Amino acid sequence: MTRPRRPIAELPLRVRYHECDGQGIVFNAHYLAYVDMCSFEAEKALFGSHAELLAHGVDVVVAEANLKFRAPARYDEDLVVSQYLNHLGTTSLVFDFEIHRGETLVQAATLRYVFVDPATLRPTAPPDAVRKVYAALLEG
Repeated sequence: MTRPRRPIAELPLRVRYHECDGQGIVFNAHYLAYVDMCSFEAEKALFGSHAELLAHGVDVVVAEANLKFRAPARYDEDLVVSQYLNHLGTTSLVFDFEIHRGETLVQAATLRYVFVDPATLRPTAPPDAVRKVYAALLEG
């Protein structure tokens, strides 16, 4: 996998008590929420806001998610979620996410998003202005 050295976005967060399960570790579904929160930070970094992406006449939806759990995270621990562009297709994007606690990799995820028309939710190619923003991430 080739990806830029620098993440598109990094989201620091602290594990909240209600995110932990009976074993005292973050319940697995919350990792998808963490990744989703980071993806909105990436949109903000790239376009200014989610609304500004929508103003281009396109949105993205998750089509596939693969999560790998490497180490447990517990209540009140500080984590950092990082997002990297892995692939830009005709109508889709693949992002890699890493969640670290210090130097420890807690979780890794790969998500495939599909560009859609916001009105119909049908797959569509992104406008050139949007494609150029993402393509620039893979060029350097």
